[in-house]
Order: sequence, then structure tokens, then C-alpha cells
Amino acid sequence: MLRIHFTPLDLQSIRVARRPDPLWELVCAACRLVTNQGPLEFGAWRRNVLERTARDLEARRALRLLGTLVPPVGYIPDFLTPSVPDEGLPAALAQVRATPRRRLQQELGILAGARRLPAWTTALGRPGDRGMASLVRALEVSSKALLEPRWGQVRRAVQDEVDLRARTLLDGGVRALLESLPFARWHPPVLEVDYPVDRDLRLEGRGLLLLPSYFCWRRPTALADPTLGPVLVHPVAVRPLETAAPEGGGLERLLGRTRATVLVQVARGRTRTTSEVAQAVGIALPSASYQLAVLRDGGLVASHREGQFVRHSVTSVGHRLLGADTGRRTETDPAYGP
Repeated sequence: MLRIHFTPLDLQSIRVARRPDPLWELVCAACRLVTNQGPLEFGAWRRNVLERTARDLEARRALRLLGTLVPPVGYIPDFLTPSVPDEGLPAALAQVRATPRRRLQQELGILAGARRLPAWTTALGRPGDRGMASLVRALEVSSKALLEPRWGQVRRAVQDEVDLRARTLLDGGVRALLESLPFARWHPPVLEVDYPVDRDLRLEGRGLLLLPSYFCWRRPTALADPTLGPVLVHPVAVRPLETAAPEGGGLERLLGRTRATVLVQVARGRTRTTSEVAQAVGIALPSASYQLAVLRDGGLVASHREGQFVRHSVTSVGHRLLGADTGRRTETDPAYGP
């Protein structure tokens, strides 16, 4: 368990990152690639990555180098995830490149205590050493291999999470925000977070950045060094998947055209209200309510009341029926930035 200790000043300085962090997403994606966790959420993505990198020698080498420093379980050096809010991948890579040698030695020394590291890691940061340039290039190539196929969905998932937390904060304040986090329990002035090891983090007036992540899985993660800016990287509530009706109209034949369209529209966002579904599909509100009730009774849609609205989301069964993931990139964003 991670216990985060707040002061009154810290409660005034809670922030939610508005965009995904490319290097945090990369580190988490590297873990998801080798752990086989989340077969529904990441299975198609993993297959797509492995198929493409099988034909790309540079990408395979980059992923092997990345895997040297990013174990699927345990300590990961903090210098790989510098704080560059909203500045994108190039700025993050520049921060990694500028890491002082003393810090590199300290963090890689911790990692070496848990696993054997290759000889090139001991020379990182020395004058004239080319290892850091190779590492930065590997991060860039790995980002293209792991993040590019899913970056549009990453951005939408994080935006949906930000919208959810913003509504909670506006409706109920900071206390409601902290109590709404599904991976934590708020016992003032301590936030108890589901975490793989037992530790305490004292904010001491520095505040806390909540960083939603698409590739973070099940439980949050944080920087190991308590002197660095406090950040809690946590999984998004829902990962919206690219959906499409199966070829040949099978979904329409099974559910009917209107109901199939309603299911697809709900799947395109984290949640949809009944009126949003009605407007997107072009049907009357009572009709949308009826179709959603049928899908809910069939286990394809889940609904919950949020204030005066009822919000709907597609269940895992619904995603399976939709084919879950097309693996297509839907937004042009090569820099993985704002």
C-alpha cells in the first residue's frame, strides 16, 4: 500500500494532467507487451505490435534495449519518466538526454541490485559516451512501435478520464474527487492507494499530480524517489476501443440496425447519456431509452445514474461482440504531444 500524506496546502494543489504523458505511456506499454495482462484490452494491440516489429529490425533492437531498463515487475529508473507537462515526446526525450551522470549512476545502481545490467549502462553519461544517444533513439523508436498504433485511443481515454474527474470536482469538491478514485481510499489526511509495495509519500506542500494512463493496468504507479515532484500515474476508468460492425452486416442481422448503431455509438466514448445516444443515432429520446434498456438486459451495456443523468458504457461482452479493436490509428499525432 502507498500512503500519501496531505497537508492543507497539498489539498489546494491537486492537479489532473489534461493529456497523456508519452514516456509514462511508453514505460507502461513496455510492461503490458510482455506480461500478457488485459487480453481483451491489449490482446489485439500486442499481436499488431509483434507482427509489425517482426519485420523491423531497428524496432526489435529498440524494444530489447528498453526492456533492459524497464522490467515488467519491480523498480524502474525515474529518469525515464521526466516531468514535462503537456510538452510532448521531443521535450521528454531532451530531458532524458540531459539527465546528470550522478543521477544515472544512482538509479541504475538500484536497478542493478535487482537484475543484471549490460556493460553499456555503466558508461551512460560519461563524456564522449554514445550510449545515451542510443538509449534516446531506442525510446523514440519504441514509442513509434508501441504507442503510435493506439495513440488516438490513448488520448480519448485520458480525455474521458479528465472529464469524469473534472465533473466530480465541480460537483463535490476535492473530497469527492479523492473519494471517487477507484484504486484508493481517502482517510483524511491520508490517501491509501493500492500499490505493490508498502511505502509512505509525504507531499509536504508540493501538491500531487494525478496522471491518467491508458497503458497503466489495475493499480497505480509512482516515482520511486520521494524528493521528485509527486505524481500518481493511474489507470483510466475505461479504455474506449475502436469499434466497427463486423463485415457482412452480422451485427445488424443479430441486433437490428438501430440497436446495433446504438451499441456502436455507446462504445465510441467512455460513457454516453441517453440524450447523447439519441442525438448521435438520430432517434427519439424514448426510442434510445428503450434500445439501451434492451442492450442492458442483454449484458451488452451497463448504466449508472450520475446526478440527473443516466450514463451508459459498453461491457466487456459488448466489446467482444463488436470485435473489440480494429487496431487502426484514427488521429494524426506523430509527436505524441498535446
